[in-house]
Amino acid sequence: MNYFVTAIGTDSGKTLVSAILCTTFQADYWKPVQAGFPADSETVRRLLDNPDVNIHKETYFFKTSASPHAAAALENIKIRLDDFVIPAHTKDLIIEGAGGCLVPLNDSDFVIDLAQKFKAEVILVSNLYLGSINHTLLTWEALQQRNLTVKGIIFNGIPNTESERIILHHTGLPCLLHIHQEEVVDKGVVEKYSKKLMQHWHG
Repeated sequence: MNYFVTAIGTDSGKTLVSAILCTTFQADYWKPVQAGFPADSETVRRLLDNPDVNIHKETYFFKTSASPHAAAALENIKIRLDDFVIPAHTKDLIIEGAGGCLVPLNDSDFVIDLAQKFKAEVILVSNLYLGSINHTLLTWEALQQRNLTVKGIIFNGIPNTESERIILHHTGLPCLLHIHQEEVVDKGVVEKYSKKLMQHWHG
């Protein structure tokens, strides 16, 4: 199975969620496009306790922390959707997007188009802040418009019962996990949330 981790914005917790998913399912990891340092693939490698998990090479890796289309332009490169070829894998594959789902790859394509291209089931990360209800529901509408299958939502941040309730009410999606603010994010934290994720994962 291929799972595509997307979010309602940048720095929402996609990389931590990807590491948790890799640990839970002993899955491989792939970040198709990386813009800026440190590389998310290196963060995932640091957070995993299983050396058998394959971390696949990015298709595009840009130096500047920016939208992929802008980072590519600075290096006189144009991202082409056809250049993305899913890496060979025998286990589940966790694919991490860049930023939110409507971050542009070029003038025509968006990050979420990779999920559609690879027929991946989407996991939506929603970090809780003032305005996150709107951003989450807009993201949900964009996913629906593309007829993408969404496994569920992972909330990240200080709990907000009413925000979580109304988001789940309007989307009809299950809450797969709630990641609380952690002082230190390490292998132990990943393992802790991996066990919690299994309690809410069905099918």
